Amino acid sequence: GRASASARARERARAKRERGSEREGADEVRMASEGGHKQAQKRWELENDVRMSEEGVEEEVSAKLAAAAAGDASSGKGGEAGPSGSGGQGTEKDGGPGGRDDLWKYDEEVQKGVAQQAPWAKDPHYFKHAYVSALALLKMALHTKQGGTIEVMGMLQGKPVGDAIVVVDSFVLPVEGTETRVNAQAEAYEYMVQYNTLAKANGREENVVGWYHSHPGYGCWLSGIDVNTQMLNQEYTEPFLAIVIDPIRTQAAGKVDIGAFRTYPADYKPPEGGAGAGGSSSSAADGPSIPLNKIEDFGVHAKKYYSLEITYFKSSLDSHLFDLLWNKYWVSTLSSSKIIGGTEYLSGQVKDLVEKLEQVEGNIAHSGRLGGMFQVSERKKQNVSQLAKLGNDACKISTEQVQGMLSQILKNTLFSRGEMKRRAGGGCGCCRPPPEFFNKQANAKGGASPGGPVPMSDD
Repeated sequence: GRASASARARERARAKRERGSEREGADEVRMASEGGHKQAQKRWELENDVRMSEEGVEEEVSAKLAAAAAGDASSGKGGEAGPSGSGGQGTEKDGGPGGRDDLWKYDEEVQKGVAQQAPWAKDPHYFKHAYVSALALLKMALHTKQGGTIEVMGMLQGKPVGDAIVVVDSFVLPVEGTETRVNAQAEAYEYMVQYNTLAKANGREENVVGWYHSHPGYGCWLSGIDVNTQMLNQEYTEPFLAIVIDPIRTQAAGKVDIGAFRTYPADYKPPEGGAGAGGSSSSAADGPSIPLNKIEDFGVHAKKYYSLEITYFKSSLDSHLFDLLWNKYWVSTLSSSKIIGGTEYLSGQVKDLVEKLEQVEGNIAHSGRLGGMFQVSERKKQNVSQLAKLGNDACKISTEQVQGMLSQILKNTLFSRGEMKRRAGGGCGCCRPPPEFFNKQANAKGGASPGGPVPMSDD
């Protein structure tokens, strides 16, 4: 019995030693694995120039913010945000053949530092520029065109850089709109949150920085509902930008009719003669063309927001893709006609212009029957200003039509010379009567000149 007990004790001791060895081996494997992960993480940090310590993060953020501030001070227009490095000019710029890939880079720590500083909270007119990527512009233009005469809505993704808001992408919101308004409901907000979460999970770190919607046929400005929506968003989710696109005018003019806006705080009074809806009013000669049935809504809220200068930018991949698309679809672009597809829009523009002229004519007749030199003088100034505005609108409509007709004439001249010569009696001679036919007609009428079209020489 003692022998068997001793054997069992030795067996338990051996099993214990084996379990201890297994635990030690597992600990060694775990420590080696952790060491490998740490080495891999450190190698990744070195390759990507990332400092994971708190001091390193603070130093990096401070250095980048100082560099951005220095860029703003030296350029005076948005620092690094400008596609040309010195702010935008409201045109399409890509910073050279390689595009602007730097605007697509997102630094989370730098953005956290900018959000903590919140310079826009001190200056209601802090943001002055909006930089829109070619991808976002294309997606917004296609979405608003698909909506037709119904207002549509979507969100913008991007980041603030200096005194500019950079929009790198956009996505559609599932909302129901009408011809005059569009409102997002609870389902749309839930969709927005889910979309943004999934985008971040797939490596797109940009936050929602604004919204866009369409104004089909009545220009780019903010209505009363738009102003309230934008003010609410700016109060709780700064920085926030509002973009408006008119798909009808875009199709008629052949270029995207777009505007970017931000609202003033509720207790802020803009200076007299300031920007206020882009420095225009309903009677300003250089203001936007607003339909007669929308002028009242525009005039009431025109001083509650201001417009931002828009500049487009492309990445190197965008430039390559657009070159490929142009090589494939240049024939369709060249064969399209603005004046043929925009007849309904032109009729609406002319009708609206006539109604405005009749209204001004009635105001002039009414002011002539009133007494008081001061009142008459003020009304006369208003009427003159309105007439100047209508004159500019008429010139704009006629200029667009003349440009469209000149484009058609140029294309006919370049690509239909044979057809034009055949119709005029020229060409090869196989598709028209011989000259003797016209001579017989002239002799029969007793005149020296032929009765038909004069044959054209091949010269």
